[in-house]
Amino acid sequence: MAKTGSLTINSENIFPIIKKWLYSDHDIFYRELVSNGCDAITKLKKLEIMGEWQKPEDLDFKIEIITDSNEKTITFKDNGLGMTMEEVDEYINQIAFSGAQDFLEKYKDKANEDQIIGHFGLGFYSAFMVADRVTIDTLSYKEGASPVHWESDGGTEYEMEEGDKAEAGTTITLYLNEESLEFCNEYRAKEVLEKYCSFMPVAIYLSSASSEPEYETIEKDELTDKDTVIETIVEEAKTEEKENESGEKEIVEVSPAREKYKIKKRPVPVNDTNPLWNKHPNDCTEEEYKSFYRKVFHDYKEPLFWIHLNMDYPFNLKGILYFPKLNLNYDSLDGTIKLYNSQVFIADNIKEVIPEFLMLLKGVIDCPDLPLNVSRSALQNDGFVKKISDYITKKVADKLTGMFKTDRENYEKYWDDINPFIKFGCLKDEKFGEKINDSLIFKNLEGKYLTLSDCLEENKDKHENSVFYISDEKEQSQYINMFKEAGLDAVYLTHNIDSPFVGYLEQKNENVKFLCINSDLSDIFKEEVKEEDKEALKADAEALTELFRKALNKEHLDVKVEKLKNENVSSMITVSEESRRMQEMMKMYTMPGMDPSMFGAGGETLVLNYNNKLVQYVLGHKDGAHTNSICEQLYDLAALSHGSLTPEGMTKFIARSNELMIAMAEV
Repeated sequence: MAKTGSLTINSENIFPIIKKWLYSDHDIFYRELVSNGCDAITKLKKLEIMGEWQKPEDLDFKIEIITDSNEKTITFKDNGLGMTMEEVDEYINQIAFSGAQDFLEKYKDKANEDQIIGHFGLGFYSAFMVADRVTIDTLSYKEGASPVHWESDGGTEYEMEEGDKAEAGTTITLYLNEESLEFCNEYRAKEVLEKYCSFMPVAIYLSSASSEPEYETIEKDELTDKDTVIETIVEEAKTEEKENESGEKEIVEVSPAREKYKIKKRPVPVNDTNPLWNKHPNDCTEEEYKSFYRKVFHDYKEPLFWIHLNMDYPFNLKGILYFPKLNLNYDSLDGTIKLYNSQVFIADNIKEVIPEFLMLLKGVIDCPDLPLNVSRSALQNDGFVKKISDYITKKVADKLTGMFKTDRENYEKYWDDINPFIKFGCLKDEKFGEKINDSLIFKNLEGKYLTLSDCLEENKDKHENSVFYISDEKEQSQYINMFKEAGLDAVYLTHNIDSPFVGYLEQKNENVKFLCINSDLSDIFKEEVKEEDKEALKADAEALTELFRKALNKEHLDVKVEKLKNENVSSMITVSEESRRMQEMMKMYTMPGMDPSMFGAGGETLVLNYNNKLVQYVLGHKDGAHTNSICEQLYDLAALSHGSLTPEGMTKFIARSNELMIAMAEV
């Protein structure tokens, strides 16, 4: 007969796992204990709203953190609802019994779960990752409640007895182990609090037990009954000797006598309890958005623009996404999107929530509905998370398309900075690409911005269904000039991401072909050859091909001889569009120097201008003393206008140039 029963968990076995493996970052205990304090205060506020508790007039809700490097302790104090002995037994002595969930269940008809942070009841035990001993002193808000003292040395044994705490709330003290003493340093504590707790909903104050108190001087009308006056400073009236209307000198009081007070410096919270994303977009100023950006991301270059997310249904999500001024190099693009849950920091750039292409942005997203794992450090991946991701994508696309339609001037002004992000989005997210398709623009030779249909219209008479583009403005300057002279237009696609993006555009727009201006486009620039001249041209082309192959020692060199309209152009190198794209792909996958013809793509073609005097000179002086040098020079000039020479090739080019100029001077 099969044996049946219930699984049991031995606390002696599970506790070491909680201490060592529950959280990936040991500094996260700060977040967990502060979150517990926030929850205790939030619950008390909700009880007040429901009329079950009345707040004293002089009570200011707050969390205090006191570091003591001498005693090697950290103390967390909150003035929330506290606990009775029965509640300590239920919520602390039983691992993973969440007080937050118990509270929500009890008051499910009277309160929602907004800003109640804890869900699993494990956060308190993160303290044992850094502490050998932990004590709790707590007093419940309930009338007649007795204070409780609890302590444990980090094992599974604890002591609990009546304590001596006089005010409602909870104080937790951590006695740190030797490996974790860094956390009782005030500056380290501030760093961790800024990381996890910058926007928690309750004011957090940090102080050091070993620091000397600081003082400030205030005016009499600034003094409150909560200030500790150290010294009263009496400033005497200030007078000056002045002449009156009669010309007589008299003493005039310039400023009256006044009292000032030296007080113990008022504590300043380390967090902002009402972050900008919680406000309605209509209530936020441009300067507030920029100031928030500087504060959170420490980036003092102003963002281009931003999107304020504010959604209540079907899920609760707020946030601000900033479009920063991007770096020119695609490889170095990186953003930071901080994910929060009820104003508690979870992580940066969680890919399940933030679409990959949005990682180029900077921003904050706060979603209390996120399905977190037990350590609140990662997400449970489910369909709900996908809906959040889709919503964010839609809002970004809506912002961009709206700007294109209603604020085209600024859209064009930002285009150079935002187009890598938009193109990356098209490549990575089909829905985003569909939404943004009609808002894609391209900068042409005149610096104007055109849509794809505009680009096709520009060249339809000379090369139908083609869009010419520039991939490197410097290297392709000769071709750019030839295009302008021929009355042709081209667009700038010079970013690293443009190589795959061109393929994307061709896939999405049937029959449209993108051609780089250094592709084989000689038919656009060449003169029509008369029928009676074709045989002679063919013979000369064969002679020049043989001559250049021999001079350059390139027996398979592809040479084409054309009668180009611009006789000043002597030679140029063209590459088939397929070969050029293959070269770009090989660069992307770090395979420079590999022959594209291995993949079926044609190589380079040396185009010689039959109308150029230098080419005609070579043709008429096949056995001349400098003919081979001139052939090499023509090839290198074409290579320079196409791209660049190797260091060795450049050295030879300079030496050869000097030799040819000396020979010319001697003639």
